[in-house]
Amino acid sequence: MLPARNPTRAPSAHTAIAPTVHSNYLTSPTITTTETAWKRRYRAARTSFPTWARENPDNLLYLSNASGRFEVYAWSRLIGTHRQVTDRPEGTGYRVASRLDLLGQNIWWFDDAKGNELGRYVREPFGGGERVTMAPELEPAYSAGLALGSGFGVLGRSTGDEGTTIYFVRDGEAPRRLYQHRQSAYVVDLSRDQTLVAITHSEHGDSRNPAIRVLDMDGRAIAELWDGPGLGLEPVAWSLVAGDQRLLALHDRRGRSQPLILNATSPAVDDIELDLPGETFADWYPDGKALLIGHEYRGRTELYRYDLGTRALERLPAEPGTIVAARVHPDGDVWYQLTSARTPAATHALSGGIVLRPPGEPAPAGVAFRDLDVDGVHVFIAEPAGQAPHPTIFIVHGGPTAHDQDAFYPGVQAWVDHGFAVVLVNYRGSTGYGKEWRDANVGRVGLTELEDIAKVHDRVIADGVADPKRIILSGGSWGGYLTLMGLGTQPERWSLGIPIVPVGEYLAAYEDEMEPLKKYDDALFGGSPAEVPEKYRESNPITYVEHIRVPMLLIVGQNDPRCPSRSVDIYRERLLELGKKFEEYRYDAGHGSLVVDEQIRQVEMQIAFAARNLGTQEPID
Repeated sequence: MLPARNPTRAPSAHTAIAPTVHSNYLTSPTITTTETAWKRRYRAARTSFPTWARENPDNLLYLSNASGRFEVYAWSRLIGTHRQVTDRPEGTGYRVASRLDLLGQNIWWFDDAKGNELGRYVREPFGGGERVTMAPELEPAYSAGLALGSGFGVLGRSTGDEGTTIYFVRDGEAPRRLYQHRQSAYVVDLSRDQTLVAITHSEHGDSRNPAIRVLDMDGRAIAELWDGPGLGLEPVAWSLVAGDQRLLALHDRRGRSQPLILNATSPAVDDIELDLPGETFADWYPDGKALLIGHEYRGRTELYRYDLGTRALERLPAEPGTIVAARVHPDGDVWYQLTSARTPAATHALSGGIVLRPPGEPAPAGVAFRDLDVDGVHVFIAEPAGQAPHPTIFIVHGGPTAHDQDAFYPGVQAWVDHGFAVVLVNYRGSTGYGKEWRDANVGRVGLTELEDIAKVHDRVIADGVADPKRIILSGGSWGGYLTLMGLGTQPERWSLGIPIVPVGEYLAAYEDEMEPLKKYDDALFGGSPAEVPEKYRESNPITYVEHIRVPMLLIVGQNDPRCPSRSVDIYRERLLELGKKFEEYRYDAGHGSLVVDEQIRQVEMQIAFAARNLGTQEPID
């Protein structure tokens, strides 16, 4: 699992030396068949859900690790060719999505420095050719979204000096400012006629619960929707029908994510009530008469078609499992990316078959997850063969606005291969279980999540799953922050700690982190460190560092803008002052590595650390 700490809105989640292949496959990566299963799971090619050009759906983009690191690929479905667009030592495209223009003629991708997420967009032809840096007169910034029209782009930028600024960008013209505010905002989508752009904003001061604004190409506000304090709105997409100014969005009015339709030309809002537990996501059918509804409940997904005329909800015959993404193709077929703990993600079509399958040797199957409910906390557990109780690792997810799913995680399966039970906890603060659950950690950050983790810790020991003398607390990003908090506030529970790209000293992290995360922290804590210092003190890992009893392995990205390394530097110095036992590893990239060899190196290091300290199995070569 790649760690993730999310600002207000994270994108759904470039020199071309690339193989040309046919059908639905790109060139296979080199895999040593004698390598162990856990390494082959990392090396096996993976692909993201492909996105197509609106007016030329046979031109598509996706991410893949086929080259040994995650890069952007262009896929001409009409002639059956795949081209590697980007080729950077640190990989490309994980944090900021690449885009195709409307005709599929040009690709825009985000160029930063070694994963620091501070950069500019670059444009190049779909088939390869000259690259152009867009709006080079603007200083590098964090991306705040991008929408592309015919020969122009609407570009969102986030900086510490200006907050969020949105520009109209076209060749031969100086960038024209459409919007600016100190609070967070994000560009989402351009209307069918290219005259309106939908954005989220948090001018009211709560970036966790944004509002929607529709701007014209002169920056005038055409429509606005805000549901009031504590209720968020997220634009999804404009209708694809010519002349139709309806905007699909998601809201929290009934305590869980559901769709509504905003009409930019009238005050009417169509609030669609779905009798489904859990959360939903949505997209348009091309004719504008129906919606594709994704329904996720307890980490697994199903698909529906919702008829806007009859209000009928029809279950679609998608394969069972977790659907990472889904859209209706312009030909009316539904494409969806499906995964489970046992099987890596592949893109399927509802009409039958796999549209885009990772090439080469498939990854060895994983161990299936089983579900556990602990006082309302939903948990996934993966167990190795052999007699329990097992050495156990809690791998705590990032976010916190994220959640674990029944999905293929090579890192989870690597620990299972080495004899560990793996516990994944969707603690309070996670998405996927409704707004009340998502908001439960607001104002009591870190401590709320750890209360849930402690309940699960007690349960897996009582059930005989976990050996109480060999339990590791680990996680990346927010999970790394919770690891340091847990080692300090629950020292008797844990045998080792492995915090990965964590927050170490929260005040330093706040000073150094990217601007949207400052606004996110303000909303999560109830203010800035100057406004609510006691909240930050009680939720700061360094407050509890003296209580730590067990060794830890710190893994730090030197260019990380989300969990900046200086916060770990301060924490590390305090560990040294106190004589605490720890090891550390630093790598020259940002918030997680996109390079397969580096991912393997870090997991191997973690398993070896556990073996040295707990007497568990050494890494399998």
